[in-house]
Amino acid sequence: MEKKKIVLSYILTAGVLLLLFLWAANTGSLKVSAKQLFSGLFVAYDENVATIYDLRFPRIFIAMAGGAATAVSGVLLQAVMKNPLADPGIIGVSSGASLTAVLLTAFCPSLYFFTPAAAFLGGLAAFFLVYVLSWKDGLSPLRIILVGVAVNAMFTGLMSAFNSGTGSSYSGAASIVNANITMKTWTDFKTLIGYVVVGLIAAVVVSGQCDLLALEDKTARSIGVSVAKSRMVISVIAVLLAAISTAVIGAISFLGLIVPHIARLLVGSSHKTLVPYSALLGAIVLLLADTVGRTITAPYEISASVIMSVVGGPFFILLLRRSKQGYAK
Repeated sequence: MEKKKIVLSYILTAGVLLLLFLWAANTGSLKVSAKQLFSGLFVAYDENVATIYDLRFPRIFIAMAGGAATAVSGVLLQAVMKNPLADPGIIGVSSGASLTAVLLTAFCPSLYFFTPAAAFLGGLAAFFLVYVLSWKDGLSPLRIILVGVAVNAMFTGLMSAFNSGTGSSYSGAASIVNANITMKTWTDFKTLIGYVVVGLIAAVVVSGQCDLLALEDKTARSIGVSVAKSRMVISVIAVLLAAISTAVIGAISFLGLIVPHIARLLVGSSHKTLVPYSALLGAIVLLLADTVGRTITAPYEISASVIMSVVGGPFFILLLRRSKQGYAK
């Protein structure tokens, strides 16, 4: 992949993110110009800008951080499993994280700050459950996907049953079940961003190992790579990124599937460039889905998770059809 094309992709994508940010900030009854927004944030107090800052900015930044985390999680899981169909939502990681987050939020609301940690443990448990149930004389990529879909359906059903059984009285739990970013505050963003930054830095650090995992296991071992250890470390980082995003905004299906594929077309398959670019592109995709969701039926809203499901479902089917049974081998 030419270096100029990679640099150009980064610059253009960053520009698109900036424009999308301005659009999202002005989506609603209250609108300000880019100049007024900049002045109100950094020069002099502006009541309209202050309102946007308090009501819209937390939602925008949460969508960007959550999108980046989920997209990079998808990149790492695809590297670990050598399966381009891997996605934290499809294989059950997100639903496992959601279930533990919902239970903690409903029964121990005072421990809300630890929701990401609980979600991480739930996502990790779901990930290893999928691995154990998929093992049969080795791991088949297609078997992992099928078992993951079943585990995801089970956990999603448990969450929906819990939400319905409690009459949706736990607003925090309901927002996780429905993957709703509405009414999120700066407190939610502060809870999310610390974990996201740590997870993204760790993902960049192990990006070189992701490239080595693309080799045959025997070849990787022959050059001194501890394949099992690398897979374990990368898997934990992937689950952490998916879980922390899920704990705050809920499970967003197909985001971790779509973004890595688009990113590879633009910047190539080297994970040293793919991981940071996927974070940037993931922020765009989720912010776009959320902004479109609150625009097309205004004053009502469609959840970003619904938008991603509508777009991601056909994308997933297209990938399956193009595989020509290759993923089952």
